[in-house]
Amino acid sequence: MLDEYYFRVISLLKNIRDTQSEKITLAAKLAADTVKRDGLIYIFGCCHSHLLAEDAFYRAGGLASVSPILYEPLMMHESATRSSVLEKEDGLAEKILAGYPVTEKDMMICVSTSGVNAVPVEMAIEARKNGLRSVAVTSSEYFQQKVKNAAGKHLYEVCDLWIDNFVPHGDTCLKVKNSETETGSLSTILSSFILNSLLAEAVFILDEEGVKAPVYRSGNVEGGQEYNKSVIARFKKRIKHL
Repeated sequence: MLDEYYFRVISLLKNIRDTQSEKITLAAKLAADTVKRDGLIYIFGCCHSHLLAEDAFYRAGGLASVSPILYEPLMMHESATRSSVLEKEDGLAEKILAGYPVTEKDMMICVSTSGVNAVPVEMAIEARKNGLRSVAVTSSEYFQQKVKNAAGKHLYEVCDLWIDNFVPHGDTCLKVKNSETETGSLSTILSSFILNSLLAEAVFILDEEGVKAPVYRSGNVEGGQEYNKSVIARFKKRIKHL
């Protein structure tokens, strides 16, 4: 299984690199422009997709401009089953976003592999209403699936730009001989590659333009904690979870 999973992941990562590089670069330019405007890069996802928002937040090598949108009932630690129900609830996104000081200088990245449920779709819609530019990370494998939201839209239809993570329908890739279900999830590793590539490309773009990007250092290397203090001070009052 290890080898089969490895080669499947590598194949899909190569497909993303070969077909989505232009879109990732465009999204990186939006992120770089957001940094130059002293805006924040908001990242949102439900259930397992919320991991992407945490993955990009407050970490070594990461842009300090990243602000996750974290709503605990939509995460996994309170009730995983409840979060799956809530992500289909119309009207919730507006209430969640109201708790964050978004401005027109900011941008929104919404991560939802299926892109059919109410909360991520409505979060992107609310972002647009507030003047934020938006990017979706989603899978084209779900474009034929019926949507589950009042807007009647897939996530890719309500964002300014969408990037395909090519996750298969069902989010699995390994067949086990005597099992009725497949195993081997893909959405987190593929979406994480897209997101971290996007943010790294943004740092590169800023550097090429002579702009020093606010990037964290590891707190576990010499001088890291001291270096980060000024970065944290810059964003502490604006980033809710900092």
